[in-house]
Amino acid sequence: MKKSILMACAGLAAAALMAAPVLAEDVTLNALFMKQAGYSEDDVTAMTQAFTEETGIQVNPTFVAYEELSPKILTSAQSGGYDVILGDCIWPAQFAKAGLVMDVTDRVEALELDDIYQGALDATKYEGKYYGMPWLNDVKYMFVNTELLAQAGIEEVPATWDELIADAQAVKDQGICEYPIVGCYAQAECLICDYTCIAGSFGGAFVDENNEPTLNSEENVAALDFMAKTLADGLCNPKSLEMIEDDVLSTFAAGNAVFAINWTYQYAAMNDESQSSVVGQGVISPIPGTDKAESATVNGGMPLMITAGCQHPDEAWDYMLFLASKDMQAKYCANALPIWKSLYTDENVKATAGEEVVAASQIQFDYIVNRPMVPYYNELSTAMQSEIQLVLLGQKTAQEALDSLQATAEELAAN
Repeated sequence: MKKSILMACAGLAAAALMAAPVLAEDVTLNALFMKQAGYSEDDVTAMTQAFTEETGIQVNPTFVAYEELSPKILTSAQSGGYDVILGDCIWPAQFAKAGLVMDVTDRVEALELDDIYQGALDATKYEGKYYGMPWLNDVKYMFVNTELLAQAGIEEVPATWDELIADAQAVKDQGICEYPIVGCYAQAECLICDYTCIAGSFGGAFVDENNEPTLNSEENVAALDFMAKTLADGLCNPKSLEMIEDDVLSTFAAGNAVFAINWTYQYAAMNDESQSSVVGQGVISPIPGTDKAESATVNGGMPLMITAGCQHPDEAWDYMLFLASKDMQAKYCANALPIWKSLYTDENVKATAGEEVVAASQIQFDYIVNRPMVPYYNELSTAMQSEIQLVLLGQKTAQEALDSLQATAEELAAN
């Protein structure tokens, strides 16, 4: 009899424990972020601390280089090591298809969608559903050292690639800068981002409206030929083949380049006396175009996503909403522009990000090109990095490399 009573009491206690609400102070979330570009580690840490102070929810942020981000997400998927992850705009397709992240369509559709830039929204989507909260809204721009241009007698920033090449040649011929152009051409994702910008400005795209591969289009071939020629002609720094974004920034900031394509964060860094010798000399402008496209840039939007194994999805969503809130995005906009259209008239945003950056973004955002948002993107990108590098090294023609990539993409799409 006593045993039955004890068992009953134990059962009631267990039931009561299971029914008890989880208090915010009892919740701890683990989040994974990127170190380079976009919001700085200090910015994310400050935002996270503000969230904990407001809600009582503890968050442990981890920061890794971009190149480590996807592998770390994939290897931790089994263990459920992270609740919130930052992903590139080309990953939701892969992660969603593999069941690694939660479908948050209902939550996203409750937001002020008309006030969010389309590029930021696109960064979260796959097959019409949302798999993350838009957060990092970024594209690439052209950065120009106008003082070095002026030394060559050039007063206007080039609007076309033909004008840029003529300006670069003039600067080189006068001995002002040995290699006027610098690019992120290392065998990494940055190379695909730069190629996306240039191919788009030549009227090219890597997939059609049905996501069918179009790698070896005439426009893509012309763009890759153009990139290779700037290296062969000595206008582009040969060390570009080893450079990622931070290397491009440091080269430009040292006064060793006139033209550079990079993310928004370069603007603040090149005007920071602690890390730049060209403060006040550089401007941010739209990427040049051709007779087929006035400009083009790559979507660098990065959503925050909830992993499928997260035990506290409501709290994770609250954290993501907090980071992406208008208050946070207005406060921390020196290196990354807001996702919210309405903030671009905010005086603090213009003062912090720079009126020149805000003005350039209003033009450049109209020319966003997405890298292929397909489940096999990682495999395609790896193949593209290798083949494009061979062209830039002069070991293959653009046509040969892109024909090979077209065959690879068609095979990946069929599987």
